[in-house]
Amino acid sequence: MTLSELAVTIAVLGALGLVASRFGLSAIPAYLLAGIILGPNDPQLVQLVQPSEVTDFVAELGLIFLLFFLGLEFSVERLVRSGRHVGLGGAADLLVNAGLGLLVGIAAFGPTFAAVVVAACVYVSSSAIAVKALIDFRRLADDETDLVLAILLFEDIAIAAMLGFVATGGGGVATTAGVTVKALLFVGAALAASRWLGAWLGRQLARLELEFFVLAVFGFVIAMSAVAKELELSEAIGALMAGVVLSESGVREEIEQRFFSVRDVFAAFFFFAFALTIDVSRLGDVGWIVLLALAATLVGKVGVGVVAGRLGGFTARQGINAGAALVAHGEFTIILAQLAAGNAALALADRDTIVAFAGLYVLASATLGVVLMKESKRLGRLLRPAGGFE
Repeated sequence: MTLSELAVTIAVLGALGLVASRFGLSAIPAYLLAGIILGPNDPQLVQLVQPSEVTDFVAELGLIFLLFFLGLEFSVERLVRSGRHVGLGGAADLLVNAGLGLLVGIAAFGPTFAAVVVAACVYVSSSAIAVKALIDFRRLADDETDLVLAILLFEDIAIAAMLGFVATGGGGVATTAGVTVKALLFVGAALAASRWLGAWLGRQLARLELEFFVLAVFGFVIAMSAVAKELELSEAIGALMAGVVLSESGVREEIEQRFFSVRDVFAAFFFFAFALTIDVSRLGDVGWIVLLALAATLVGKVGVGVVAGRLGGFTARQGINAGAALVAHGEFTIILAQLAAGNAALALADRDTIVAFAGLYVLASATLGVVLMKESKRLGRLLRPAGGFE
């Protein structure tokens, strides 16, 4: 990628992202659309940027910072505070939506490892889109938002196990078991470090001048990602656990303030780089999988919102609001597909199909999810008059 190509790319990303925000949508579909427009695949519109080592490296940094910020939001105390919503809502979400996703995967690939990857892609909602929409639509103070955040927290925990499995699993029982054990040990060590060393690390970081504070945090995140990769795990797990360790450091807010812009820039390039691999001409091949997954997502997420909401003491109308907030899929679905694309245990044709499916599915679900969330209260009133949902 040349500097002129980079300038055009940034301009297109900014313009499409601004248009999306004007319509109250997430920027993620806009970034994907930018990659489709400027990328080498059909439809051949501009064909300005080709996938390369540069785009791969920038995308890797985007992946690292997305997962790092997710880890910053996780803590054992937060898990305890979420109480029964995590247990009831999270378990119901996993059973229902991973189960529906597995059915979609089996329909597409048969009873193979590829079907498990699709199940994971359909199961996990987009924390970034959901939280941003909750802020934009002024719903953070709504009672049912506790249920939404609890389910997202459960998914955030589950994704740690899924990342390593999707990246290197499927190669046999022994290989998969070995990867799972290493991932569990790595996650356990990070949780212990967060509990026992987090405060000490925070004190050391707080003593540093701003320049060296930023360098130290950046180096820690990259080092954790590198260690995970050396252990034949995903760098995403390393970044996630780096965030977990620093979540209890006492300087989390300072870290977020200093790295928000870094995350947003690299995240935009991550989605853009992924979209360079999307071939819209594959819609004829994977369109039915996308439609099936969307139907499963609508039924599963909204259904879980209603059922888990009732079990948690909310009205069914509030449950619809909660379920609508979980329809949008984004960063994690793409991350899972990208990791699967590098897993030699999957057939090359299956990898290509999963990448094509994930990109188109995220485009559709992210757009539909935000619109549905925006209109969920009106939808609830239409479905049942006031008082009928109590």
